[in-house]
Amino acid sequence: MDQKRKVDEKSKQEQLDEFRQDPEQEFLTTNQGVRVSHTDDSLKAGERGPTLLEDFHFREKLTHFDHERIPERVVHARGSGAHGYFQVYEPMTEYTRAAFLQDPAKKTPVFVRFSTVVGFRGSADTVRDVRGFATKFYTEEGNYDLVGNNMPVFFIVDAIKFPDLVHAIKPEQHHQMPQASAAHDTFWDFVGNLPEITHMIMWVLSDRALPRSYRMMEGFGVNTFRFVNAEGKARFVKFHWRPLLGVHSLVWDETQKIAGKDPDFNRRDLWEAIEMGDYPEFEFGVQLIEEADEHNFDFDILDATKIWPEEEVPIRWIGKMTLNKNPDNFFAETEQVAFCPANVVPGIDLSNDPLLQGRLFSYLDTQLIRLGGPNFQEIPINRTLAPAANNQREGYNRMTINMGESSYFPNALGGNKPRPATAKEGGFVHYQEKIEGKKIRARSEKFNDHFSQAKLFWNSMSDAEKEHIVKAFHFELGKVSDSGARKRVVDLINNVDGDLAIRIAEGIGVPPPAEKGASSGTKKSPNLSQERTVMDTVRSRKVAILAMEGYNHDEVMQVKQALKDAGAHPQIVSQFHGTVKSADGKEMEVDKSYVTTTSVVYDAVYIPGGRHAETLKNQGYAIHFINEAFKHCKPIGAMGEGIEHLKASDIKGVAFADAGSGEEAVSEMGVVTCGSRGDVNSFVEQFKTAIGRHRHWDREKKEQVPA
Repeated sequence: MDQKRKVDEKSKQEQLDEFRQDPEQEFLTTNQGVRVSHTDDSLKAGERGPTLLEDFHFREKLTHFDHERIPERVVHARGSGAHGYFQVYEPMTEYTRAAFLQDPAKKTPVFVRFSTVVGFRGSADTVRDVRGFATKFYTEEGNYDLVGNNMPVFFIVDAIKFPDLVHAIKPEQHHQMPQASAAHDTFWDFVGNLPEITHMIMWVLSDRALPRSYRMMEGFGVNTFRFVNAEGKARFVKFHWRPLLGVHSLVWDETQKIAGKDPDFNRRDLWEAIEMGDYPEFEFGVQLIEEADEHNFDFDILDATKIWPEEEVPIRWIGKMTLNKNPDNFFAETEQVAFCPANVVPGIDLSNDPLLQGRLFSYLDTQLIRLGGPNFQEIPINRTLAPAANNQREGYNRMTINMGESSYFPNALGGNKPRPATAKEGGFVHYQEKIEGKKIRARSEKFNDHFSQAKLFWNSMSDAEKEHIVKAFHFELGKVSDSGARKRVVDLINNVDGDLAIRIAEGIGVPPPAEKGASSGTKKSPNLSQERTVMDTVRSRKVAILAMEGYNHDEVMQVKQALKDAGAHPQIVSQFHGTVKSADGKEMEVDKSYVTTTSVVYDAVYIPGGRHAETLKNQGYAIHFINEAFKHCKPIGAMGEGIEHLKASDIKGVAFADAGSGEEAVSEMGVVTCGSRGDVNSFVEQFKTAIGRHRHWDREKKEQVPA
């Protein structure tokens, strides 16, 4: 009898309901269900006497508290999770037999965990780092884990180097500094001595390492896998996630300030977006290579330090994931969820990618100590929706009550059940790859081209992105005390682009390369640049509206409503909490005060007209708010007298509309202004266009602005 469970969008939540506890139970009890009459004082021998050992409630309460912490993940310790569902666009039968990729009407439950890599659990969200993007699909054939990052390549070729990488990038062992940062000697010493890391370093020092939001971040499976169809035909595959909001980043100065103002910035953004109904959406894409074409590229397709350029291997977008529910309990779900690349389903198989091969062991191995033994898959968040039946028994935290006599196969006592399933019955059949060769510690020669794709990445960047990479090198290497390590990195980058190496050397106080390296050439892959992303939506963007007593109420309400209608989230920012009164005596609730917020947590700023502008332009907080937003290349809008506030700031090189005119709105370098008699609707449309672009890098004089 086929025991497959019918799986839909609600299946995982229905399963979790079995383990959820009503928070409003009337009576407090012990873990044994005994009602407790008093929980504020321990049992003592007299009011001032010693506590008695027989106080079972005290002992149980403290013992559980003492054991509440489990080891944090060695990497990816800092994470945030969300529930949702996945739908395929069209049947993928030609390429894979995986059931969840066949029916466009099927909604497969998922749980996603986003994370930083290097920092401890208490580190800030906005550090320069790779971001984890791990997805657990609860399919009718079992759990499938796609464990990836927000960058398509990795630091190393072979998993045997992973302990070295992590030891180098973690806080230095003699003083445990710095936290969640690669800007220190041991990491860059490692980099300067490992050429295969070069391509990844270009990604890590780009804007990709500073995502604006988990909702605006790409995801990649990184490793090479296989799709296998029902006929047994296999193709190599790489997996991609593309955010529908586009790929957008913070700037470095912002990230440092946010780390102090709101270290939970990305976690809070994800949580609040889902609570407000701005459900994060990601398209799912695949790159496919026929087995016959495996060796037809100038890179090895099994090399995790290389991408498959889209110009050579196009991405096919085959489905969409929507995240629509926050966890009910962070520890039970986000902290205890366990991913492993070896968790595959029929139709998805593995490759000989040497990084992947090591991950297959490492992920499972680390769960055993983190989650207390081999039964971690029985934790609710990790439970499969497909029936689980095997002869595994006992161990720490075993929850299944196995009935019957036999726990082995074959068995006559139990009727040879559970028995292996054939392929037609849904059994997983490993792809029969022909393998031959000598035992050897070596790698394919194509793995040793460490610079071609680093050149490709550099060439594909816009001028602004290139400038950010240079400054990132200046910061990271500027923190390295050993001049020899700094010099080795400069010489390494000289293999990518000679001019880039010289610019780096100038900023970190070491001599340029003795012989300038060749130019990186002209070959590009345009989609590697974030300049090619979605830039036509304001959905879910946060807009600060600076308002003091005397603002123009009708104008604010019109602009605010138009932004809301477009999906943005405007907030009123003023000197104090409470309400603020307009010029005509109307009142408006203040969302944030200057001391509880900052420009770095908003995507855009708007200053309405009204006599309040006279007060604003004399307030240091308000002036700094504008200067900082301008320096970070954010959209800024102002109407009527609000333009006078802009003029009082240190913004340079921008033409403003006349404050009292009725002329059309003026938009220059992301600064949109309109006179008090101008058309509000025209202003809003141009302001929305400016917000949709996210950043305006063409502000040539932004560095002259003090912020």
